[in-house]
Amino acid sequence: MTVPFVPSGIDHIVIWVGDLEKAREWYQTVLGCRPGYDYPDLAMTHLWYGPVLIGLWDVKDPRSSYARPPSQEGENMHHIAFAWLGAAEADVCRHLQSHGIKILKQLRQVGSRGFGLAVYFKDPWGNLIELKGPADYQNASDLQTGL
Repeated sequence: MTVPFVPSGIDHIVIWVGDLEKAREWYQTVLGCRPGYDYPDLAMTHLWYGPVLIGLWDVKDPRSSYARPPSQEGENMHHIAFAWLGAAEADVCRHLQSHGIKILKQLRQVGSRGFGLAVYFKDPWGNLIELKGPADYQNASDLQTGL
């Protein structure tokens, strides 16, 4: 079976941090990140590192409790998002399901290329993966939506 889409790079990563403001300052000061999108209701911010978004998510803030916190010290990655192009959304979902993959969540949200479909599932080792589709909207500030 062939994959029905074209892999097009890493869209974004999301990292657990213990203090959102300190982390934002560190990533901007040390790595030169630029401000991205803020989600105060989720205790999350996005910063630009070149063309890639880095999500910083405050694991100590109760507003982030719905997401799976790290189970051990040193496990700081929430998920990795792989961008794709060239396929209908239904074909992507059918492809995953044909490999026995349970889709955990499917919604439209922001990524480095704008707002578009996000499909979440786990790999066989329990890592949370997001397949991030092409953008429906290029400018996230045009929409009033959250993650």
